[in-house]
Amino acid sequence: MAEQGGRLDHFIEEELNRYRGIMVPVKSGVLRRALITKVSCKKLHPNPEDEFCKPEVGPNYQIISNYEQQYRTRKKLGYGYDNGLTYHEDDDSLTVERVRPDGYMILNGHHRWAAAIRSNKRSVPVRIVNLTHAEDILASLSKTSNTWRVTLDLDEVVFQGRKGEAAEKPLSFPWSLLYKQPVRLGIPALFRFLKRNGYDVWVYTSRYISMEYLENYLKAYHTYVSGIVTGMSHKSSSSGNLEKLLRDRYLVTVHIDRNSVLRVSRKTRSFEEYSLSGSAETWSQEIMDIFGAFKHDEQSE
Repeated sequence: MAEQGGRLDHFIEEELNRYRGIMVPVKSGVLRRALITKVSCKKLHPNPEDEFCKPEVGPNYQIISNYEQQYRTRKKLGYGYDNGLTYHEDDDSLTVERVRPDGYMILNGHHRWAAAIRSNKRSVPVRIVNLTHAEDILASLSKTSNTWRVTLDLDEVVFQGRKGEAAEKPLSFPWSLLYKQPVRLGIPALFRFLKRNGYDVWVYTSRYISMEYLENYLKAYHTYVSGIVTGMSHKSSSSGNLEKLLRDRYLVTVHIDRNSVLRVSRKTRSFEEYSLSGSAETWSQEIMDIFGAFKHDEQSE
């Protein structure tokens, strides 16, 4: 463990070298995610893809110092006890993923981890999640023969994004305690329409949330998807690899957002964009009408 006041960058380099080539993500069951709320600092490992570990970027020592001050002055860290079963933007716990041969890789919270080490803390609060990996995507692709996919951003499109925006009816108890953010009006009907017409639906989020949580969240609204990609960051090389797996499989990708529908053909490398009115009340029907027009030229793809 790094000594107080020692060179943190040297310690990080040692940790990265120690696990280089042998660290593998492992799925955590619901009990582990629910019950483990604290982990020893010795069991936490830096993420080699995070900017924190890049020599050209590295740790921000001012941020670390600020966290050290918090550790000295705060009597109790406020963090949730659900560990990936629900999601809190203001959660102070480190977001981690279980790995082999031992411990957990840090996904979010490297500076808090460093401050804990420099403050000689034995353990820190954590939230364990299961992110999407290549084997998850391959498993989803093995269940379908469709060659068209539809993609939507969970946070920007699927969930209600603005206060007062038209949304599906809130869930009943006890689901309302677990799944608090409403789903955009028309999403269940739209997803059902897409599935009926032979499209695979993939949803994405850049947040570090367990796939199982999101899958069950959507099922509570009777909404089913072909695949979920979590922790999708453009800065991550693994994210690029996951997207390549999907691009190589599908002939056509149709991306839906709030104001438009964009269709991209892998074969012809052409794209077409269709504008939406922006009305939350008619949004899903407008998209269904656009997809109805696609049916006339699918055979040409």
